[in-house]
Amino acid sequence: MVTKNITLKVKAELYDQYREHCKKEGWVVSRQFEKLMELHLAGREDNE
Repeated sequence: MVTKNITLKVKAELYDQYREHCKKEGWVVSRQFEKLMELHLAGREDNE
């Protein structure tokens, strides 16, 4: 799998809270974002 580095601009407080949540759950923030993109695209395909 080829990966790509991206830069995102998000509210610092929101990111810090989400990062802490992911840490407690044993998740990786970037993988959670990747899953969100996959779900979003799958939802679009269902509606097309």
